[in-house]
Parts: sequence; structure tokens; C-alpha cells
Amino acid sequence: MKDKINIQEISFIDGKFDAIICLNTLIPEISIIKQLKDVPILAADGAAIYLLEHNIEPDYIIGDLDSFNSSIYYDDFPKDKLIHLPEQETNDFEKTIRYALANNMQNILVFGIHGGEYEHSLNNWSVLSKFSKLANILVFDKYRYGFCLDKSAKIALEKDEIISLIPKGLAKLSTNNLQWNLHNEILELGVREGARNRTLDKYCIIDIHQGELFVFVDSRFPKILKNNLISI
Repeated sequence: MKDKINIQEISFIDGKFDAIICLNTLIPEISIIKQLKDVPILAADGAAIYLLEHNIEPDYIIGDLDSFNSSIYYDDFPKDKLIHLPEQETNDFEKTIRYALANNMQNILVFGIHGGEYEHSLNNWSVLSKFSKLANILVFDKYRYGFCLDKSAKIALEKDEIISLIPKGLAKLSTNNLQWNLHNEILELGVREGARNRTLDKYCIIDIHQGELFVFVDSRFPKILKNNLISI
């Protein structure tokens, strides 16, 4: 008889996000943000300008504030909602996540992950990887959800759903219930990626032997990510 193994079970459930984080780039999903009532909005510096231009007032503006302090909105914005963190060792995304975690915000939805310029995008994905080990962080982009995965998981999805598995550097994994399954194989940036696969059932299993992945699936907005430990 095969021994059972412990694995994460990832699903998307009705619930309330603890915070929305908006990063400093164009955020086309303004209408989506407006649907999330009574959820604190944390704007990473210049993101606040874009939000205010669209009649959304963030609850807090966080970062070095070099963009916001020189904007036309600075004089009228409540100064007790400005969190000035001038150090330059971390970017404004990391500063904003650290603020969220320090205030017990665990279920976080992120808009604007691309950061405007490509180097900002890569930096933001690195920050996402770092802090996904401490909180349930979902990225919303073009009506897709993205999240980090560094442990084996059974993920509840829909049959025939597009799923992408992008390695953070290098990842060795096996999969089940995908159109193109992997069998103890390596995905590696610059060598082989796992974009645009497809599910064969209402769940898939990703068994990570080494490394970490960015996983992209269809949006379940406004559902939040739930993570349980199960045996299979």
C-alpha cells in the first residue's frame, strides 16, 4: 500500500482581503478595485497619484514618497496617512508589504505588479517570492491570478483551464492532470518554461522536488486564496 504524503491543498474561497496593494504603474482594473468595499488600499508612493486621478483615495501611501510629495495631490492629502520610509535598500513594494504584515494583514491582493519598467517588474516578482512565504499574496493582472508556490500542492481549478508554471530560476517537478505533464523534470529560465498548459480535471497536482514556481490561473475575483495541509 502506498504511503500517504502531506501536501498543500490550494483553493479559492469566499472571504475578504485584508488589504489591496497598488503599485506605481497604470492599473487598468480600476473598476475591480472599486468593487472591493471596506478593504484598506495601500498605495506604493506614485500609485496614489493614479488612484486619486480615478477618484479612489488610498487609506495609506507608503514608500520614499519622492513621486507623491511632488504631485498636485500632496497638499490636500491627510498627512497622517503618509508613511514615509526614505531608506533605499528596499523598493516601495517591499516597504508596503512590510507595513501590511506589521499590521496583521495576511490576505493581500496586488495590482500593478509590472511596475512600469521591466527592471521594476523583475524586482517586484522577487519581492513577491520573498513575502509569499509569510502571507497569502495574490496578484491580479489582466483577469488572471498569480501566486508563488514553493511546496507541492493540489490546486482546485476548472477542467480545461489554462495554467502557467514559470520557474523562479530553476525548479524540478512532477505534475498530474495537466495536458502536458512533467515527470521529475526541470523547468529553468532561459532553457525551458511551463507557460500555457491546460488542466484535464477540476484540480491538478504539482509535486515540487526542488525550487519554486510562479503559478498563473484564471481569476476567481473576489475570492481569496486558501491553503490547507492534507494527505493524499
